[in-house]
Amino acid sequence: MLVDSHCHLDMKGLADELDDVMARAAAVGVVMAQTICTRLTEFDQILALTRRRDDLYCSVGIHPHNVESEPAVTVETLVELAGDPKVIGIGETGLDYFYDHSPREAQRASFRVHAAASRETGLPLIVHTRDADDDTVDILADEVGKGVFPGLIHCFSTTLEVAEKSIELGFYISIAGIVTFNSAESLRETMRNVPLGRLLVETDAPYLAPVPMRGKRNEPAYVAHVAERMAQIKGITTEALAEATTDNFFKLFNKASKTNARLTDSLAPCA
Repeated sequence: MLVDSHCHLDMKGLADELDDVMARAAAVGVVMAQTICTRLTEFDQILALTRRRDDLYCSVGIHPHNVESEPAVTVETLVELAGDPKVIGIGETGLDYFYDHSPREAQRASFRVHAAASRETGLPLIVHTRDADDDTVDILADEVGKGVFPGLIHCFSTTLEVAEKSIELGFYISIAGIVTFNSAESLRETMRNVPLGRLLVETDAPYLAPVPMRGKRNEPAYVAHVAERMAQIKGITTEALAEATTDNFFKLFNKASKTNARLTDSLAPCA
């Protein structure tokens, strides 16, 4: 079994094809997916999407790109929305200094609000970081110092030092299709040194389709290619990699029901 721990099924036509998309995922052993909220103003639509199927869950939060264009978020709002049974994570949040679509100070403030909501709810914090390693690690360390909370660095693409510091804080590392790219040898070397017990896999669909699907719209079925490449990197079977990362998903996102990942009719839609 595999879980796509991070995708955006509300985007680029995926929602319109949801049952077909999930049928293709089930055909390659993907038993569950988490579709990620990037704007609170779109949360209701994302939540409604997850209610269509037992094998879908979602998060609640504001992507750092969208901090400036979205209404200011509060801990209380995130905590209230996170009370829904379909919400299993907080975010995605974090820092993106590569594009700087939102002012950096506003990104940092939003990041801390999400961290506080994670601490209060116990739901994992889903962290996006790009060209912001030092600030990301410093903020996480400071916030964990106020009280421990679970989380992960999603679509990991940075250094072993960041991975090690994140793991020291109790976080997990989630790997997307970037690890399959020809240019990603340094990332593959980092992954050789990250403990299997701290790894998850994802697609970040519809973005970052892995080799051999590059250039196509990404979707949850393609997480199988990420798992296959990661198994090669770790020197284990794909089955062992799938078992470990799926176990890790349910340890971290423990609000998700394992029962819903074992439906007998190829993960049929909700009745």
